[in-house]
Amino acid sequence: MTDALTTLTTAAVPDFPMPRDSGCPFAPPPQLRELHAEQVRAGQPLTKVRIWDGSTPWVVTRYEDQRTLLADPRCSVDQRRPGFPYMNPSFQEVAERGSEPAFLTMDDPEHARIRRMVTGAFTVKRVEAMRPAVQRMTDGFIDTMLAGPKPVDLVRALALPLPSLVICELLGVPYEDHEFFQTKTEMAMRHDASREEVGASHHALLEYLDGQIQVKLADPTDDLLSELAARHRDGELTRRQAASMGLLLLGAGHETTANMIALGVAALLEHPEQLTAIRDSDDSKILSGAVEELLRYLTIIHLGNRRIALEDIEIGGQTIRAGEGIVLPSITANWEEAYFPDPERLDVTRDARRHQAFGFGIHQCLGQPVARLELEVVFGTLFRRVPTLRMATDLEKLHFKEDGLVYGLYELPVIW
Repeated sequence: MTDALTTLTTAAVPDFPMPRDSGCPFAPPPQLRELHAEQVRAGQPLTKVRIWDGSTPWVVTRYEDQRTLLADPRCSVDQRRPGFPYMNPSFQEVAERGSEPAFLTMDDPEHARIRRMVTGAFTVKRVEAMRPAVQRMTDGFIDTMLAGPKPVDLVRALALPLPSLVICELLGVPYEDHEFFQTKTEMAMRHDASREEVGASHHALLEYLDGQIQVKLADPTDDLLSELAARHRDGELTRRQAASMGLLLLGAGHETTANMIALGVAALLEHPEQLTAIRDSDDSKILSGAVEELLRYLTIIHLGNRRIALEDIEIGGQTIRAGEGIVLPSITANWEEAYFPDPERLDVTRDARRHQAFGFGIHQCLGQPVARLELEVVFGTLFRRVPTLRMATDLEKLHFKEDGLVYGLYELPVIW
């Protein structure tokens, strides 16, 4: 009898992340949408799920509930706390090694102190000043693509090298090292990789950034790593904290945007009427609005934001106990009918600015102005310069990334 009850209990807790429908690769997983619909219908925001390590955190799918919890200081991002729902083995590996945490996994006030050190580089005004340079980079990669053989993998030709070059310029990292950090970052973000693989990748990246900090200590230039090195010299950061911050900015600065570019191009090619609205308009507001809609529609951080409760938290008549993990998948909030009517429809004229693709609260993405700039330049340039661009294979034959922190495409073969 006990065995039967255990089996029923185990079966009643769904696994997370949930598989996508191969026929609808841009949509949230069907089972996750059903769970969200049930939470909305029943008015009960909490459901247990089972993640990769066998633990069972709460999953919260509703828009308002997510915003409430993401803004609640009782919800901690400190992954060193027992019971934290790690995204993959690499996050657990880093926490258990006792490495210096990046500000992404710190709570205030320490989070705010360290984040302030780099926010100046990501103000809208400073990022906008980068537009001519990003435009030149984009045109250069497209020139090379057009001069080469067809078909071409757009991931390798444009989607990955552009954000890699931009973040290298911002940080002061040699672009010739891009193959190294791209490969290691992708491995560190895979949730199906072994602890040994992700641990080794993270260690190699951290040592690399530590070496770059050493270079900037000896020969500072006008870049973010030199700023971090100066903060270390002045005693505001440890050497490892400076390297960890550099690692976070380097990884997040290229991996997320690269996948967003590739997935966004594929989505637009599958929705030609939306692509036409972007390509044929001279209104910059149309382009910026299209970027917001694509961010909403695709929501590439598909493993959700993760938190752990520091105290008992009541929400919607249910209670999250202190020490329990919380998973908040932004994609369900971004597809909630009450906030985004007809959410399964890609509509570049929609006002999607309330989306949560960059998170919400004090930990929302620091680099979002750079990501928006890169996406605007790419989508505003690629389809005008290559108006006959099309996929060189069928959508169902594409290899989507369901095995990592960031959803995207391994390759996108195109022709014109």
